[in-house]
Amino acid sequence: MIDHGRGASTPAQRTTPPESVVALIEASTPVERQIIGDWLNSGGIAQELGADAPVTQLDMDAGAIATRLVGRHDDPLVVPVRVLWLPPERDGVRRITFTDLATMTNPRKPNRLAQRRLARKEPDRHVVLTGQPAQLSELRANNPEAAAMLSAGSGEPLARAIVRAGVVALERAERTIIGDRYKVPRLVTEEILDSPEFLRRLELIADQIDMPTQEVYRRAEKALNELVAAQSRLVSDLFTQAMRPVHASTWKVETDESGLSTLKTLNRRYPLVFLPSHRSYVDAFVLGDVLARNDFPPNHVIGGANLSFWPMGPIARRTGTVFIRRSFGDDEVYKAVVEEYFAYLLTKRFNLEWYFEGGRTRTGKLRPPRYGLLNYLAAAVRRNRVDDVMLVPVSITYERLNELGAIAHEQVGGKKKPEGLAWLARYVRSQQHSAGHVYVRFGEPLSARDRLAAHGDPLTDPPASIPLHGTDDRGVDSVSEPDAETAELERKAVQRLAFEIAVGINTVTPITVNALATLALLGVHDRALTLGEVRAVLDPVLRYIDKRGLPSGELAALRDEQSLAVVLEQLSLAKVVTIYRGGLEPVYSIEPGAHLEAAFYRNSGVHWFVNRAILELSILAAMASDDPDQLRAGWDEAFRLRDLLKFEFFFPDRTEFAAQMTEEMLLVDPDWRSHTRADTFGTDILGKLTDSGFMMAHRVLRSFFEAQLVVAERLEARDPAQELDRKQFIDECVKVGKQMLLQQRLHSPESVSTELFTSALKLAANHGLLAPVGPESAQDRAELSERRGEFARQLRTITARISRAVALDPSNREPAQ
Repeated sequence: MIDHGRGASTPAQRTTPPESVVALIEASTPVERQIIGDWLNSGGIAQELGADAPVTQLDMDAGAIATRLVGRHDDPLVVPVRVLWLPPERDGVRRITFTDLATMTNPRKPNRLAQRRLARKEPDRHVVLTGQPAQLSELRANNPEAAAMLSAGSGEPLARAIVRAGVVALERAERTIIGDRYKVPRLVTEEILDSPEFLRRLELIADQIDMPTQEVYRRAEKALNELVAAQSRLVSDLFTQAMRPVHASTWKVETDESGLSTLKTLNRRYPLVFLPSHRSYVDAFVLGDVLARNDFPPNHVIGGANLSFWPMGPIARRTGTVFIRRSFGDDEVYKAVVEEYFAYLLTKRFNLEWYFEGGRTRTGKLRPPRYGLLNYLAAAVRRNRVDDVMLVPVSITYERLNELGAIAHEQVGGKKKPEGLAWLARYVRSQQHSAGHVYVRFGEPLSARDRLAAHGDPLTDPPASIPLHGTDDRGVDSVSEPDAETAELERKAVQRLAFEIAVGINTVTPITVNALATLALLGVHDRALTLGEVRAVLDPVLRYIDKRGLPSGELAALRDEQSLAVVLEQLSLAKVVTIYRGGLEPVYSIEPGAHLEAAFYRNSGVHWFVNRAILELSILAAMASDDPDQLRAGWDEAFRLRDLLKFEFFFPDRTEFAAQMTEEMLLVDPDWRSHTRADTFGTDILGKLTDSGFMMAHRVLRSFFEAQLVVAERLEARDPAQELDRKQFIDECVKVGKQMLLQQRLHSPESVSTELFTSALKLAANHGLLAPVGPESAQDRAELSERRGEFARQLRTITARISRAVALDPSNREPAQ
């Protein structure tokens, strides 16, 4: 009955038998009481404890415990006892099925008639369970504030704490029989609302917002009831079986399970927080199924309240989903409740899962992270609510997705359809087609405490009497705001931690066959390729992947024409690739209007080729430079390109980036250091690049730079004194981008994307190009106009160099007649 979480004492080694025992009985029916009574009368407690001591039976009820136990002057050993009912064994597994539901029974909670029959005819279907015992003195020591109230004549607080400890002890004992995948929390709301520290927080909030304490308490209770995931083993079993076909019939799930044993070992000491990439609504089902098959306890999945519609919302809550409001506004009570619940789950070592990009990717690559929940996690670590938390980057990569049409529609300005029952039916129906593999990969786990400290977080412990309410940006509010210097250190540490998680996800994300097939076809402009030409594009890229040892899917399918034809046929069935068969041989190209879908597949692995693409553009810039030191000009351009792409990709610091670029140059020319002069750097290595058989700049970076160009030119044409409405501006960019595409000023249809325009606008803001200048300052307006113009000119130069890379790429040379 001892809670071995933070702050709890470890039970003393019992060298002498107990003088008396109190059996706390959790029984809901006369049948269960009889089973437990028979077990006690036959010496069950004596066998469990190895000693024969008088046993007092007491209901596990706070009122009874307050009356008959907490005030005792001796020190009895307290043992919680309940009956555990088991489902029948099917194929070696005890699990509830829909057959049980059809017969209106729950094998884990049979009714009293079923219990009587099972006790008589199937005795293997029940077990008398005892939790870890504890001396009454230990229970008092572990709940000092509740025990202190005994002197005031109130035994209820300590009694409730003993009930919670008994329930937890029984749950732990139960999982040794049924497995960790059925770990569920109990009495969460009651425990949080009984916490003296949390009650003090609510009192401070009441003073802060000038509201009666009782009203603040009522709102906190309501918010907890809204948040707390009321997990049910019955619903978990049935929901898993119901949802598995949604992904099992669509994808073949491939998991690298080599790291799972390490995670299970870590999970015995620390809570795990799984942070997956988010590409599909089925991500949580795929990951949950993988973890359940490896006997991990269910994650508490943090989700947006937009998915809490009936019937999914009530069901999902009973399988561990925590629905959080999209915006807290100024609701200080709700903020405090979310932070307290978050810290509670970590303290009790429940595993969490959330999608730290804040939503599904619309482009196929990782989105910039959101920091809100990471701030709550950092706050729990700083306050020493938990020793440590292990963060697990997870990559979930699909060869094909059947939901890309809706995503592409949103990128060109279409409205997202609201989630609801009709939406769910359409979504499930859309998944009834085979879509190849889905790869689940686990990155190196990160210690939250170690990494925050390494990134400069002071990890200061704020005064316990001051509430620490989180916000979306910083995790603190005006009540508990630290000094400006500390707050800045904390903010940067969380941002760097998020960056490290993103890099961890990218590091284990495999390159799929469809990522490479679309990479090849998107790199040719208005031209179809024969099967042999597609292979000619892919062969040097596959050699490059092998040389770097990059993680990959079933790439062997791209190495012979027969298997490659099957890959392209599958993309044709998905309406991403079109095949013309009326000539001498089939030719392949991107389906008209499907460039955004194709780019989604390409972008899932595009981060592996970004440095190569930057190298190509840097070499072309060095050759065009007037600087006699071409090598220096090339390096300057590489760092300039890195800065322009910092809102699209996760780059390391300048030193590490320089080392990575050096590795890229050595891949192109292993001897470049020994024979390249500074004034001929570009010419020397350009020949090696063209000899490598492929160019990446136009395939990897063109859409991003062209989207930036659209934003830059719209800013250049804008009055510097005019206030910018971001939504209207993005809509304008979509319309003008379509026009530029028709005029062939843009060459990548995937450049016309609200997602890319939004990132480009963030870049412009970072360069100080958005804030309007008042009409009274003509000089400042002229200076802003000039900087906007220079931004546009720089991007026009880069897009021109990308066109030069297109001309150098072997796949864009005129085919032999």
